[in-house]
Amino acid sequence: MKKSFALTLLMFVALLWGACSAPQTSAPAPADTTAAVPAATGGTGDFVKPHPILTDIRVRRALATCIDRDALIGAVFPYVTDDLKPQLHMDSFLPKSHWAYKGPYMDYPHDAQKGGQLLDEAGWKLPEGAQPGDGSFRVNANGDTLTFKLTTTNAQFRQTWAAVVEQNLAECGVLLIRQHVPASWFFGNTTGLQHRDFELGGFGWTGTADPGGQTLYACNQIPEPSNNWQGQNYMGWCNQDASNAIILANNTLKREDRIAAYDTVEKHFAEDMVSIPLFQRAEAEAWSKRLEGLKVDPTEYGTASAAQWKLADGADTIVVGMSQEPASMFTLVESAAVQAQMAEMGIGMLYSQYNYDFQPVLQDGLPTVENGQATNAMVDVKVDDQIYSADGELVKLAKGVKLISEGKIITYDGTSALKLPQLKVTYKLKPYTWSDGTPGSIEDVKLADKISCDRKSGAVSFITCDQIAKIDYTDHLEWTVTYVPGAQPATYFIAPQGNAQLYPSQEKLSDGRLLKDVPAEQWATLPEIAEKPLSFGPFVIAEWVKGQSMTLEANPHYADGTGVKKIVVQFIPDTNQAVAQLLSGDVDYLEKTTLGAGSEVQTVMDAVKAGTIKGEVIPSPSWEHIDMNLFTR
Repeated sequence: MKKSFALTLLMFVALLWGACSAPQTSAPAPADTTAAVPAATGGTGDFVKPHPILTDIRVRRALATCIDRDALIGAVFPYVTDDLKPQLHMDSFLPKSHWAYKGPYMDYPHDAQKGGQLLDEAGWKLPEGAQPGDGSFRVNANGDTLTFKLTTTNAQFRQTWAAVVEQNLAECGVLLIRQHVPASWFFGNTTGLQHRDFELGGFGWTGTADPGGQTLYACNQIPEPSNNWQGQNYMGWCNQDASNAIILANNTLKREDRIAAYDTVEKHFAEDMVSIPLFQRAEAEAWSKRLEGLKVDPTEYGTASAAQWKLADGADTIVVGMSQEPASMFTLVESAAVQAQMAEMGIGMLYSQYNYDFQPVLQDGLPTVENGQATNAMVDVKVDDQIYSADGELVKLAKGVKLISEGKIITYDGTSALKLPQLKVTYKLKPYTWSDGTPGSIEDVKLADKISCDRKSGAVSFITCDQIAKIDYTDHLEWTVTYVPGAQPATYFIAPQGNAQLYPSQEKLSDGRLLKDVPAEQWATLPEIAEKPLSFGPFVIAEWVKGQSMTLEANPHYADGTGVKKIVVQFIPDTNQAVAQLLSGDVDYLEKTTLGAGSEVQTVMDAVKAGTIKGEVIPSPSWEHIDMNLFTR
């Protein structure tokens, strides 16, 4: 059973928006450098030499203090107003509205004078007679110039903000050499970031409802030749307290305990200053003044509120403009944003994800260990038992297998008695009816489980399937999942089928077969699955004219009803054309992935200011940052 695409842990988004070291110089031994400096991180001889400049915490903090984040935001998002800019600031790796954020944390407001003082203390001084901002660069006692090389992608977006960073640092007397490279190299499996081929690296992460972070900040996630370049801790940051806390945060289920663990990591992250959070990106949505009921949110699509949409003039058809078209409506194999939006309207939702959290929709509540609908008892395990390892794999217990015990990664010795937590969760659905009038049943859940875990289905992931030991179904819309010992999925409280992944087991296909009898390998080509699936949601796909439009009509069997009878989605690849149609009244709504963040947004926000249309700029879950590589080859 595939996890929802939106639940993927922090991931690169550079290809949607779209490293090499500076000459090494010596510096005076700093007074406070231990906070973020690991011991040797491998026995290969690579990346065990501390960076002679970035090792000094005063230098790292100076870089953060010298950068004017408001100036960066203004350069790439000219339409963002001054009152919104502070909302795009981050002092952690989590947005301030995230449930796991417990700040504020140590921040680094722009202050070139303070940044200069820190560099003075670290032994990097302006030449005699030079003044801050006059174009002079700092040197150490040996006469070496304070120089860093920033590697990032060649996307215009990053060229723009990197130029501002260069100017900011120059005002502090720091020479920044910018290197803009293809995203394919920077984010390659054997190049760029993954092989830590950078000194300063600028790129983006996307935050999700589950904070994740273990692969980013744990000591054992530092890519090196000795571990075949595994992990995403590109900085080489090894703060043991933070490392233990991030492991605990990802391997405990009670939210209160997770928040406390993340708080520990976030404090160290901010204080050690190994990665500069630059800004959250800005996203915009725009809609007609007559459209009502739309809910705009950073981590949920506007289409999640489609059942509540209505038109002030009483008309019954809403026109939506989208720049892309889904390849298929088979949710299990298609994870594009446009498909997810169509599925929210035209298939249905088990849960929503507003404001970095989860809310039940068709799912009847969220079962947790706190409310007693989930248990996590310790059970005995022995050699050759199937368990879930610290590496996130289903394996047989044997000597040398890595496990997580009490928030720490241990290696099993092959003989000791061992207990691991075994999670058991009971899920429920509210009563529902398919758009053909057939009542929903537990057989639909069984079919979803069967297809999702069939290796021939074409599913892009089987992580959730591998975590499950068994499933017990009732005659009602209720089932209990027992997970493999050691498996502690952070989002255990949402149905493991994934959003919009129920299938009408009794549906009769055009060829006479029942859907439940069709082999998994044939599902992707079924029109009833890929093009016109039945719906348990507010609308149903009535017509799909490839390359042009998709028409959704109100599902007469949707219990809560809808505000309009029809939604027509027009596929408009050109953003300028989409904006023109919104301004002319031919389109009622442009969602954030269509509107993007280019110059078209300025046009839209000017129209909003003039009162022609409605619109909103919101902080995106995607954020730009600069990582500092603490070690050299």
